[in-house]
Amino acid sequence: MLIEAVAVRVFATTACTEVDEAGHRHPAPEHEVRAALLEITDQDGHTGYCQVQPDHLREPVLSAHIRPALLGRDPWQREQIWQTLSRRQRGAHGGLTDRALGYVDQALWDLLGRRAGLPVWKLLGGARDRVPAYASTMCGDEIPGGLSSPEDYAAFAEQLAKRGYRGIKLHTWMPPVPFAPDLQLDIRTCAAVREAVGPDVALMLDANHWYRRTEALELGRALEKLDFAWYEEPMDEASISSYRWLAEQLAVPVIGPETAAGKHFVRAEWIRAGACDILRAGVDDCGGISATLKTVHLAEAFNMDCEIHGNGSGNLAVLGATANPRWYERGLLHPHVDFDRLPPHRNSILDAVDEDGMVAMPTVPGLGDDWNLDYVNAHIVDTW
Repeated sequence: MLIEAVAVRVFATTACTEVDEAGHRHPAPEHEVRAALLEITDQDGHTGYCQVQPDHLREPVLSAHIRPALLGRDPWQREQIWQTLSRRQRGAHGGLTDRALGYVDQALWDLLGRRAGLPVWKLLGGARDRVPAYASTMCGDEIPGGLSSPEDYAAFAEQLAKRGYRGIKLHTWMPPVPFAPDLQLDIRTCAAVREAVGPDVALMLDANHWYRRTEALELGRALEKLDFAWYEEPMDEASISSYRWLAEQLAVPVIGPETAAGKHFVRAEWIRAGACDILRAGVDDCGGISATLKTVHLAEAFNMDCEIHGNGSGNLAVLGATANPRWYERGLLHPHVDFDRLPPHRNSILDAVDEDGMVAMPTVPGLGDDWNLDYVNAHIVDTW
């Protein structure tokens, strides 16, 4: 059952959101977009899948790095493959990113789960079959009735709490919104949401990522008074010393890093430096399921929570396999977007939230994504 083929298929699908020039997602009229599936197939015809961003796994990346490390290898030697790819990154001079490594690792785990006839979260350890979800909002905007004011955020938070979410994370205004960042507006918004949902809903803030130290400290002290559960990425994460400075002065837990490159290695440095109270990792940021598991257990050894960044089947598998993280991040959510809308390339929603605010682990073999492969095959625009 050696690996026989590695391919990426780009296909046309539809979406109701779009990304601004700074990478933040907002509502949009339904329109055509490009998506892609990475497919890793063994000699017996079993295939593992992972949805990828087409630009991150183009043909030069596959031919120069991914195929040489995978073809003819036993997929059960997943750690050996991960180590091979991780070490190839040094000589790739930026061409083989942590995100690309993460896509490959997820597809390999999906292949193994499908071949074994087991959900991946059980293969990884099977710590729990349900996890509480928090609602993660989109960033602030200027859309009337959207997320354009503290009152908009408060009204949306009330809706989310009534739907059963036990926690809500706010993403406030960030460039290119013309008036962003606005420290005092962030504070007023957090206060309005706390007043709207009361004391029993956990609240978190993912703020503008480029506040100065003094601004980040002022905002953090406001969150302390509002009893927020954590404070996320208010400064550039390249400065570990700035986060140590901040964490030492605040009672509200500082969480990180989210976007810092370096997989579990850099997260170990954050713990050692005292730069965070809660560690942060996700399968797309950290080099896949394998590296995210290493990070979760690293945090566990220091009696720290490690919260998982982002949604999707890979992150859900890590949550099902471990007991250390507390939450599943569901989003990004917005009053004008139906997050439960089924895109045409999927047959079912992976992470539906029940009335108790819980997400159940998938029961099917693999990662649990239910792809509409007939649709994908009918809408192929490129293959490599």
